[in-house]
Amino acid sequence: MKKNNSFRYIISLIIVLSLIWIGNSGYFNGLLLSLGAVSVAFVVFMAYRLDIVDEESQPLQVSRRIVVYWLWLLKTLIQSNVTVVKRIWQGPKSINPVVARIPTSQKTEMGQTIYANSITLTPGTTTLDIEGDTLIVYALSYDGIQYLLGGEMDRRVKRLEE
Repeated sequence: MKKNNSFRYIISLIIVLSLIWIGNSGYFNGLLLSLGAVSVAFVVFMAYRLDIVDEESQPLQVSRRIVVYWLWLLKTLIQSNVTVVKRIWQGPKSINPVVARIPTSQKTEMGQTIYANSITLTPGTTTLDIEGDTLIVYALSYDGIQYLLGGEMDRRVKRLEE
């Protein structure tokens, strides 16, 4: 890794870890902030020494677009929750499990992982495996597979990679 390029990723890692520390602690007294700073410094130092601070561990290109994607994914999760609850209320006849292969258009492993995890987070669907440019997906019904074959989630994840 180029040292001048790693500086961006180190700064990004410091910011992300600091925000996580502050967000999880919720306290702003001197002792906890100093303990947080020491913890962040130690983790960043170890990550640097292990040479794992790079564009995959800190995907800065994704960071700028991720909030919009999270908001869209949250909306999708709520809609899927409602659909799954309806199917449960309708009884076993409304649930017809399907396993299918879903093609992906992501160019990186990170993109495929985000896509696969997004599918798994969505109620009623689970990514079982990744084989090359194809995901093997389980869904409670064929409607879930049809939604994925429509490609909206695939396109949105692909935009994160650009």
